[in-house]
Amino acid sequence: MTSSGILQIVVFLVLLMAAAKPLGAYVARVYQGEATFADRVFAPLERLLYRVLRIDAKGEMTWKTYALAVMLFNVAGFFAVYLLQRLQGSLPLNPAGLGAVSPDSAFNTATSFATNTNWQGYGGETTLSYLTQMLGLSVQNFVSAATGMAVLVALIRGFSRKTTSTLGSFWVDLVRSTLFILLPLSILGAIVLVSQGVVQTFGPYTTATSLEGADQVLALGPAASQVMIKQLGTNGGGFFNVSSAHPFENPNGISNFVEMFSILLIPAALCHAFGKMVRDTRQGWAVLAAMMVIFVPLLTLCVWQEQAGNPALSSLSVDQAASALSPGGNMEGKEVRFGIATSALWATATTAASNGSVNSMHDSFTPLGGLVPLWLMQLGEIVFGGVGSGLYGMLMFAIVAVFVAGLMVGRTPEYLGKKIEAYEMKMASLVILVPPLLVLAGTAIACATEAGQRGVANPSAHGFTEILYAFSSASNNNGSAFAGLSANTPFYNTLLGICMWGARYWLVVPTLAIAGSLARKKLVPTSAGTLPTHTPLFVAMLVGTIVVVGALTFIPALALGPVVEQLLAHGS
Repeated sequence: MTSSGILQIVVFLVLLMAAAKPLGAYVARVYQGEATFADRVFAPLERLLYRVLRIDAKGEMTWKTYALAVMLFNVAGFFAVYLLQRLQGSLPLNPAGLGAVSPDSAFNTATSFATNTNWQGYGGETTLSYLTQMLGLSVQNFVSAATGMAVLVALIRGFSRKTTSTLGSFWVDLVRSTLFILLPLSILGAIVLVSQGVVQTFGPYTTATSLEGADQVLALGPAASQVMIKQLGTNGGGFFNVSSAHPFENPNGISNFVEMFSILLIPAALCHAFGKMVRDTRQGWAVLAAMMVIFVPLLTLCVWQEQAGNPALSSLSVDQAASALSPGGNMEGKEVRFGIATSALWATATTAASNGSVNSMHDSFTPLGGLVPLWLMQLGEIVFGGVGSGLYGMLMFAIVAVFVAGLMVGRTPEYLGKKIEAYEMKMASLVILVPPLLVLAGTAIACATEAGQRGVANPSAHGFTEILYAFSSASNNNGSAFAGLSANTPFYNTLLGICMWGARYWLVVPTLAIAGSLARKKLVPTSAGTLPTHTPLFVAMLVGTIVVVGALTFIPALALGPVVEQLLAHGS
C-alpha cells in the first residue's frame, strides 16, 4: 500500500468520524421534534404538506399500522415508477426519443428503486428519459431512503419508550427525513458537484467530433441532482450506465471524494443520533465502533490485494507487464484519474453502505480484492448499511449478541433496559436469516437452470462469483454489480426483483414488530448482573456474532468462487 493511498484513506475516515457527531445531533433533534436551524426554510413546507395530504402531525401509529403504511406507500411508488417506464415514449422531457421499457426490465427497475436497492439492469442514457429519471428514479431515491430512516426511528422509539403501544407516525417520519435531512444535504451537494463539472441540463444529447474525426453522441441530462441523492440515500443508481465511473457523473478527484464521503455520512451520523435518542450516546459510539472494527480490516485487505496486482501477469515481460499494470498494482477496470487506493475505498464503502454506485468495475478486481465487497454485502448490509436499514439491521445483531451473553450467565438478556425474550429473538432471527436464504436459493436456481447459465460470460469460479455477487447484491438491497453477468433478461430481472422485495420488506415488518413489542415493555433497572452494552467487551461480542454468522453461512459459497480463483491465480 502506498503512502499516498494510506493518507487518502486516513483523511477520509477522520473526516467521516468528525462529521458524524454534529450531523447525528442534528438528526436526533429533527426526529424528536426539537427546533433546528432548518425550521425557518422547511417548517412552512412541512405544515403545507400535512394540510394538503391531510396528515395529523400529532397522530400515533401502532407497529401494525406503521408497517401497513410503509407497505402501501412503497407499493404505490413501485407502480408509479413502473408506469413511467412503460409510458415514457408518450411523455415529455424525452429529447432522445426513447421508447417504452420492456415489462421485465421495468418491473426490475421499479422494484429496485422502491426497495432502495437501485440495481441497474438497464443503461440510463440509452433506456430512460429525463422525466423517468427525475420523477421516477430521483423521487424514489429520496422516499425509499426516507422509508429506511423512518423504520429505524420507530425501532429507536421502541427502545426509548415504555408501556405504550405506539411508535409515532410513518408519514411524519417520512416527511421530516426528506425535508429536513435528505433535501438540504442534496441541494448543497449537488451545487458542489455542478461546480466540479457534473452535468445538470435539460438540453438534448449533443454530438462531438473525436480525435479520430468520427462523430460521437454525448448523453447529457439533469445528472447532478440525482447523483447527490443516490449517494446520500445509499441508493446508487447511476444516471449513466457506468455510474460514478462516468466523467459526466464524477469528473475529478474532488467530486470523487465528495460522492464517496456522502455514501457513509448519514449511516455514520445515525449511530450518534441513535445514542442521543436513547439518552446514552455511548450506545451509539459502541455500534459505530463495531462497524469500524469490521470495515477497516476489510478495506485494508481490498487495497492490499489491488495494490499487489495480478499474479498471472508476473510471467510477462517487463514491457508487457508495464502495459497491463500501474506501478505496483492492478489497474484493470479502474479509472486512471482515481487510482487503486481510492477505487478500492469506494468499492468497500459502497458495498458496506448498501450503495450500488461504483467508480471502478468490481469484475476486474483480484479474487480476494473482489471478495471484500462481496462479503460485506453478505454480512447483511449492517456495516454502515443503507440509511436507516443498516443500523436497524445492526441492532438485530446486537439483540442476538445480548441474548447469547444472557445464556452464558443464566440471566434474562437485556438491551437498553428492555428484556429480550422469545418473541424478539424470533423476529431478529428472521431479519438475519432471510437475506442469506434469498442469496443462496437465488444463486442455486441460477446455477442449475439454463436461463441462469446463459448470462455467464466467464467460465469456472469467476462465473460462479458473478452469479453469487448478483444475488448477494439484490438480496441485501445493495445494487452494485460484478459487471460480467448479462442480467438484463426476463429470468434475472424477475428473480432478482423477487429477491429485492423479500430482502426489504421481510426485514421491515419483523423490525417493526420488535419495536412494537419493546415499546410495550417497562424499563428494567440496571443491576450488577446487567451486561454493559457500551464497552469494548460488548463491541467484541457484537463483531464476533456478525462475523460468525457471516462465516458459517457463506464460507462454502465463497470457497467455490473467489477463494478457488485466488488459488488458481497462484498456481495452487
